[in-house]
Amino acid sequence: MEYVANKENIAKRIARFFRDGDVVNLGIGLPTLVGNYVPAGVTIVLQSENGFLGLGPAPAKGEEDPMLVNAGGACVTIQPGGCFFDSATSFGIIRGGHVDYTVLGVLEVDQLGNLANYKVPGKLVPGMGGAMDLTVGAKKVFAATQHFDNSGASKLLRRCRLPLTAAAEVDYVVTDIGFFEVRGGAFALKEYFKPYTVEYILEKTDADIVVDKDCMEVDLG
Repeated sequence: MEYVANKENIAKRIARFFRDGDVVNLGIGLPTLVGNYVPAGVTIVLQSENGFLGLGPAPAKGEEDPMLVNAGGACVTIQPGGCFFDSATSFGIIRGGHVDYTVLGVLEVDQLGNLANYKVPGKLVPGMGGAMDLTVGAKKVFAATQHFDNSGASKLLRRCRLPLTAAAEVDYVVTDIGFFEVRGGAFALKEYFKPYTVEYILEKTDADIVVDKDCMEVDLG
């Protein structure tokens, strides 16, 4: 079976997890796609650590407002009733435990719930940014990542090799081939995404995986 990277699969599955009223922080890059797939009839409050509550989906091409940007500098929209504030207030919200979920991109994540998301001198975001606060302050932490890196190696590991952003803080991992819960020192496979199989995931992932008793195939379209 040939692997085809699919960021939309990751965003679609994570967006289905949320319920009305959840306060959700979306990290830089891939996690911002989640806002585009929140199901109809579900209203969540998106938070950005540079000082927003009430972010909307990405603006249509040609309708960007350069005065409305998220923590990664990408243009965003704001929902009716949204609000703006300084970074001190924003991190007070995060550190005060008022964010229900944070969704963070990762370079590596391991079966102990450790997360590594920074290393890269010369890149746009070379440091960990607000992730260090978010992993500790949010009630639940999603790691959102393509299953394999550019060399084809698994990004889900037994132990992270890169410097850690946070230790033992990740609750769930969603890749483009499956949905995992960090549980008991292993990745518990809860869903595998069509056309991939349980056998493919077990063979290709460099980590200990327990197949959940209710594990199911999911077609994300």
